[in-house]
Amino acid sequence: MSIRGKKWTILLVAIILLAIDQAIKFYVKLSFSYGQGFEMFGHSKWAQILFIENNGMAFGMQLGGVWGKILLSSFRLILIGVLIWYINRMINRGKAPWGVVIGFTMILVGAVGNMIDSAFYGLIFSESTYGTVATMVPFGEGYAPFMQGKVVDMFYFPMIHGTWPSWVPRVGGQEFEFFRPIFNFADSCITCGVIYMILFQRKYFAKKEENKEEEKKQG
Repeated sequence: MSIRGKKWTILLVAIILLAIDQAIKFYVKLSFSYGQGFEMFGHSKWAQILFIENNGMAFGMQLGGVWGKILLSSFRLILIGVLIWYINRMINRGKAPWGVVIGFTMILVGAVGNMIDSAFYGLIFSESTYGTVATMVPFGEGYAPFMQGKVVDMFYFPMIHGTWPSWVPRVGGQEFEFFRPIFNFADSCITCGVIYMILFQRKYFAKKEENKEEEKKQG
């Protein structure tokens, strides 16, 4: 495949994944009030759609406040720019395995997907509250200004419930739940991209480090 063909393929993959992410978020945002959802497989409580929003990072981690949002949005923009540059560089050089390019593309899609929420959802949606489903509003008349929107999360997999043994320091006797974080499709893209490259592309990165060491010795 030509370099141009690879770039168009990567662009198509990114657009499809991003469209899936945004379609799910629009559906959840416009269909459920905050904290509402349903069990995905009948009465299977371990796999749920549960609508929440967060002001921060992936898997509901927080970096709150106006300046926290601005800092996080700025970081996302820098990350997106670096990833676009790096993916383009890998394709142009033609040395990176296709799987590495796809892996970084998935991370890029995740960053862009959540960036869209932060940048624009506050401008186009009314606020979601307990008992009130959001609606789309004229651009700029939403619940928050530019770059101050909330990220929509919905996937919840509380597979294991239990109580920590009393002898465990600090948490003994307290209830625990696995997996507690609520996340979205964009978060999944980032996680899957990273895990895939760690599990299946380690040789590429190890070889890259070896080449760098050889270049330093020769230099």
